[in-house]
Amino acid sequence: MATRAVDIGGTVRERAARELRDRILTGALPAGARIDLDAITEEFATSRTPVREALLELSFEGLVRVAPRSGITVIGISPADIMDSFTILGVLTGQAASWAAERATPDELDTLRELAAEVASRSGDDAIAEANWHFHQEIHRASHSPRLLTQIRQAARVVPSNFLRLFPEREQHSLEDHNRLLDALTARDAPNARDIAEHHVLEAGRSLTEWLRRNTD
Repeated sequence: MATRAVDIGGTVRERAARELRDRILTGALPAGARIDLDAITEEFATSRTPVREALLELSFEGLVRVAPRSGITVIGISPADIMDSFTILGVLTGQAASWAAERATPDELDTLRELAAEVASRSGDDAIAEANWHFHQEIHRASHSPRLLTQIRQAARVVPSNFLRLFPEREQHSLEDHNRLLDALTARDAPNARDIAEHHVLEAGRSLTEWLRRNTD
């Protein structure tokens, strides 16, 4: 899964949207909470424009409501909607893994092995999130389907960038899944690659769903 516990760059708008999205997805900003535009602007040490653009992006995603008089209010997302979103993401990433098994070049497979080793070397370190994100992104690219890659980018927004920090117990499972997925890709076993990738995402979705139910009731 494409998770990011450290700043992976991007514009101020992208970083603000990512951070606020994380807070909403993990319940740190619960439904009904008001977002203080001035406070967010100060936090990101920027002008109001990129913050407004970030909040507009979140409003398009249905996570906040922006109203001229009442300000910015968190709509939030239910555990059931989270699970639906992870299910959709699982289908997309499963397809990407299937096509990667069929289409990845030998050089791309070598790169994936290197990236998987990088993820494993970061075990217990906050930097594992960025390494994990790069590994999964490379699998998606190896599908050689720009249209699918676009869909995954949209769907993956439901995954909090601090996922592995929230669920450190998932770290070992993730590393094991990576090894199994690499074996399937190397063997050009498209059905198995699809199943492993889809299951990987669904298990992550179940972890987040159960956590939200425990912490937002």
